[in-house]
Amino acid sequence: MPELMRVQRPRVPRPLLRPAPGLVAGLGFAAIAIGAVGGSGLELLSQTRPVLAQGLAGTPGGAALLGRQSFVAAAVRRTGPAVVTIDTERTVVVPGGGGLPAPFMNDPFFRQFFGMPQITPPSQRTERGQGSGVIFQADGLILTNAHVVEKTQKVTVGLQDGRRAEGTVVGLDPLTDLAVVRLNGPGSWPVAPLGNSDALQVGDWAIAVGNPYGLDNTVTLGIISNLNRNVSKLGITDKRLDLIQTDAAINPGNSGGPLLNADGEVVGINTLVRSGPGAGLGFAIPINRARDIANQLLSKGRATHPMIGIGLNAVRPGDPSGLSQGVKVMSVMAGGPAAQAGLRQGDVITAAAGQVLQSPAQLVAAVERNGVGNKLALVVNRGGTVLQIAVTPVDLGAAPSR
Repeated sequence: MPELMRVQRPRVPRPLLRPAPGLVAGLGFAAIAIGAVGGSGLELLSQTRPVLAQGLAGTPGGAALLGRQSFVAAAVRRTGPAVVTIDTERTVVVPGGGGLPAPFMNDPFFRQFFGMPQITPPSQRTERGQGSGVIFQADGLILTNAHVVEKTQKVTVGLQDGRRAEGTVVGLDPLTDLAVVRLNGPGSWPVAPLGNSDALQVGDWAIAVGNPYGLDNTVTLGIISNLNRNVSKLGITDKRLDLIQTDAAINPGNSGGPLLNADGEVVGINTLVRSGPGAGLGFAIPINRARDIANQLLSKGRATHPMIGIGLNAVRPGDPSGLSQGVKVMSVMAGGPAAQAGLRQGDVITAAAGQVLQSPAQLVAAVERNGVGNKLALVVNRGGTVLQIAVTPVDLGAAPSR
């Protein structure tokens, strides 16, 4: 829309636009850009002018301030060499066939004019795909998405320095869409530093790095738009994820690449992008979750997913229970751990493992931390009566069917 493309320049007093002695045009533009970032451009410009002048006079303060304008470049230099391109190949069987559909060929009139169909045998074709990944251990271990490498016969990894190596899929977990690939052969592999996704806040810088549409080493910048975005809200029911939402551009081919913070640390693994209405929103798997799944794949070859078998919703102010916070049980799976422990529809879980609950995501995280086979202590409000209930999570793969 044209009105969204209009650029409005801040009104700046003419004296601030005059280059100081020795000030090149590029630095003058940098000063204006700094003002545009602040809540009040004029105030920020007036505050930074003396520092810039000192920097030009040879003091280190101005140079340090100007250097901060390249925090994205510094972050990418730190992690970019460990971001890889993953090329995959798989063989697909194409069923045979030919001629007209059976209802027509059973009609003598059509057979008279078209003859008997020429039946072709099944054939094979090679499908090629591409995604991204990030090396997270010095022995050549790569984190990527499961959908990038599942059902592939050949994986080839390309590094930023031009090297290419074959890769082996160590393990994958479709439920969280995560996979670990090992680079074959000895090598000195660059490693990306992993951050702490639990420390993220809405509004933090977000830098996406990957290979969208085969365009290697593409970098986009945005912010963390939201946290703990449950994948079910996106209409996806076959995954178990709470995602980081970002407006940093993520496109096909970015899958499996890293989402970085301002320090160049990996805080997420890019996995989804919204298309159609609302396009421009991307989603990444928190790195703390990805790290845990990767460790399980490396140690056991598979990942376990503790579950207690309940549907949840947040308690809102004005809820009939009279509570203002907690997690309401909307449904209980028959024969599941919650049902066996005595939880009922309408119960409000106010605490888990001693932690007061304010959202369903906190309960899910508590169940994940608790693990399979260990009792989890819950505080439950049932119609005003407070109950202590212990539930033992089971692996989602071993849970009874609904």
